[in-house]
Amino acid sequence: LAQQVAADAIDLVKHCRGLRIATIVGGMPYQMQIARLQNANLVVATPGRLLDLASSGQIKLDQVRFLVMDEADRMLDLGFADALAEVHQLTAQRQQTMMFSATFAPRIQQLALRVMHDGGSKVQKVQVDTPQQSHANIRQELYWADSPEHKRRLLDYWLRDPGIDQAIVFACTQIECESLAEELQQTGFAAVSLHGALSQAVRNRRLGALRDGRVQILVATDVAARGIDVPTITHVINFGLPMKAEDYTHRIGRTGRAGRDGLAVTLAEIRDRRRLADIEAYTQQHFRPLTIDGLEPTKFFPPIQEQRPPARKGAGGAGRRPGGRAGAPRRDFGEPRGPRQFEPRAGFGRRDENPFSAPKAGLRKSATAPLRQAQAAPAKRAAKPYSPRNTGR
Repeated sequence: LAQQVAADAIDLVKHCRGLRIATIVGGMPYQMQIARLQNANLVVATPGRLLDLASSGQIKLDQVRFLVMDEADRMLDLGFADALAEVHQLTAQRQQTMMFSATFAPRIQQLALRVMHDGGSKVQKVQVDTPQQSHANIRQELYWADSPEHKRRLLDYWLRDPGIDQAIVFACTQIECESLAEELQQTGFAAVSLHGALSQAVRNRRLGALRDGRVQILVATDVAARGIDVPTITHVINFGLPMKAEDYTHRIGRTGRAGRDGLAVTLAEIRDRRRLADIEAYTQQHFRPLTIDGLEPTKFFPPIQEQRPPARKGAGGAGRRPGGRAGAPRRDFGEPRGPRQFEPRAGFGRRDENPFSAPKAGLRKSATAPLRQAQAAPAKRAAKPYSPRNTGR
């Protein structure tokens, strides 16, 4: 993602004189990156390598004027919290902080506000589209599978779709990603895997092969859910469902790029019904299960229905949201803070304190109630005539 952002930035400033752009990412040679840092005006970096160079004196961050965090929710939510806290301290004199993401969960908004000027009281939220309104050009379909073997046959059907150009197949784990890519290769597909255990050089080669058209199918974990911009990806197939509902939005956004139409196919087993309910609740869109002639499921699958648990008596009334405090209003990102609720903690700003840390109670995930036990009549999808795709492209 950093390399892609840097490439776009170079295109944007190619008519401006005296602007130098440097890319700093892990897994690449230090000396080459240090040379690029000379007189650089814009540095696109991953947090770890940036701090490595800062600690060795190769880059000084006390003169930074603008700090931009792309995919900020993922960085705040995962293992970069400590690194971002240090970057926050090293760039304390900056004029502006900007955070970008297609999704911003409420719990992450609270973390983000802690590193804004004046405690976040003057934050402005600019929203182009919402997860509920976006992806109008992407058709989303759900297919139930009786077993892993049944799901594999459904995957094979879709990968032989005559309308496919290139596809990303998302898996849950690195092991599943590798095994599925090997199985597809043995079946005759031009497929490669992409996950976090691969070196940066290997990732670059495989993404380059995807962009050049030498690879038709990329089997990936959620490491590929953000940042990959390949307009020829026509299909996204969720072979394994994401752990978090917001990641579904990022996954399907890999298709339908540059004004094109796309198709997002989700293959699910009965054990996935709770994750599907979370996705429905987050996107405010309901899946209508479809079937393929000859590949229909034989088991009963109850309809997906996300239900909120009833509020406890005397604990905030019927409108109380799960996990929230009684009577506490829900604030949106950028909304002015009340003086008491958002008063900075004692000692905030010290180097030994991580401003990105949040109370554990604030990280609880909303619970979903049991599903209704009524049977949903799945819609029939006519089988497509197809022939094995020539994968030697």
